[in-house]
Amino acid sequence: MIEQTLTVVAIEGSTAHLEAQQKKACEGCNGRCGSQVFAKLFGSDKKTFPYQFDTPVEVGQKVTLSLDDSHLVKHAFAVYMLPLFLGLTFAFISAELLLLAQGWQIVFAALGGIGGYFLAKSKVKTLRHDIKVIKIHPISLPLTQIDGD
Repeated sequence: MIEQTLTVVAIEGSTAHLEAQQKKACEGCNGRCGSQVFAKLFGSDKKTFPYQFDTPVEVGQKVTLSLDDSHLVKHAFAVYMLPLFLGLTFAFISAELLLLAQGWQIVFAALGGIGGYFLAKSKVKTLRHDIKVIKIHPISLPLTQIDGD
């Protein structure tokens, strides 16, 4: 189980929009690695996650959710391996069975990869997550020192 603590940023009826706190991919290299460069290039737009709660929550409240790990393996296989597998399969078929030239093998491999991408995209839409609420944290008031106390 993967657990994440999110903050309620907006409420629409019984649906709350949750936002995760941004974490840097790696703090060991001080911004010299590829993930830091890509994060700077593509921005860090915060995404919200809509979730329908049974109990009422308030804006600013923290909620801990959990996700089953087995779904991540299915997603990863569909997104990464399916286009690669179909691209290699199409390249093999064009080379060994159809005896095509190298240029056509590349075209067939690209078509297989693109077909695998669209197949993976449709498969990922059908996968459902089993998200469970672990804990709804109470809203805590910030402590301030009052003069004279």
